[in-house]
Amino acid sequence: MIKGIGLDVIRVSRMKKWREAPGLLERYFHPEELSTALSRGNGVDMSLAARFAAKEAFGKALGRGLEGLVLKDIMVKNHENGQPEMFVTGTALDALKQSRVEKIHLSLTHEKEYAIAMVVLESGRGSA
Repeated sequence: MIKGIGLDVIRVSRMKKWREAPGLLERYFHPEELSTALSRGNGVDMSLAARFAAKEAFGKALGRGLEGLVLKDIMVKNHENGQPEMFVTGTALDALKQSRVEKIHLSLTHEKEYAIAMVVLESGRGSA
């Protein structure tokens, strides 16, 4: 059963500004997530924008926004085939358990100056 759907769009140029602000990226991104994104050369801003959009979409899918969530507790990693997957710990994991969500579906896309993320939260229970 679908528990929530979230969608977010981020302007890629926003990440360039964030990279210029000392400590800002470390505040919002898990160290492993940040390391992977920063290794992408010219694609760093696009990668960061898509990941930040995923965090925002996750909060929307929960129906609560980002209130009470530590953004570093939400991490996006890619499988070898490029498929993105969301991992949650700490505050995000607590929110997920509270919502009785068992699976997170994530889709990311970007085109020129925009990155978009969609999150679908699912439980294994039948319809209520």
